Amino acid sequence: MNSATTQHWPRIAHPGAGLVLVSEANVGTVQRQHAFAEAFRSSWDGEEWPRGLISVTLFAGADGDTVLTYAQWEDEDSYRAFARSILPARREKISIAVPGVQSTPPIAYRLYRESHRENGPKPGCLVVVRVEFNACDADRQACWVNAVFDALAGEPELPRGGLSGYFHLSTDGKHVLNYAEWTSEQAHRQAIESSGQGTIGKGERWLAVRNFPGVVASGFRRYHLLASYVPEERA
Repeated sequence: MNSATTQHWPRIAHPGAGLVLVSEANVGTVQRQHAFAEAFRSSWDGEEWPRGLISVTLFAGADGDTVLTYAQWEDEDSYRAFARSILPARREKISIAVPGVQSTPPIAYRLYRESHRENGPKPGCLVVVRVEFNACDADRQACWVNAVFDALAGEPELPRGGLSGYFHLSTDGKHVLNYAEWTSEQAHRQAIESSGQGTIGKGERWLAVRNFPGVVASGFRRYHLLASYVPEERA
């Protein structure tokens, strides 16, 4: 494909990214994580870079079982055109190369709010926090994110290993995703364990986040960068 494979983390706050598609594949082993990434790359060989696609990045779950795909698009129309005409054939190529993969349908998001450390080191771990609500409500999505920022503001000192938090709201009004960069798995693990309440901070405001009304599912997973693809002219 007319692209470059890089080991650079994506620019999440890209000014041209109007839509983000996130999906996850259960592959089963570390070896199959890498096989999936290779099948993904080869499925694009000889193909033109899709119009409107800014970048697509694959992350390997630290559990050795999953692969997360994070794709930035200029707009929804560009993705829909790709999904109709090109995506099915590429999915089929991957399923032939790595049979038995179980993938979740992609969820569409838009970036809502962010926080990042200036001049921080290169990330060593991605932590993806997912929240699902019992009904579609854009205001409630935003309120949950704002509650997290209130909790962060109440901390006298934030964990040193935390580098960023990019909060995305799903277009269906039911999900929130926090794309959080950390220096390492261990740094995130220590932050969670030291809080004593399953959050990255110790303050009482985190209880409002954990007990937020309407949340039916929440949790996080840790990932490592597998590969990132961008158009050749942007590499």
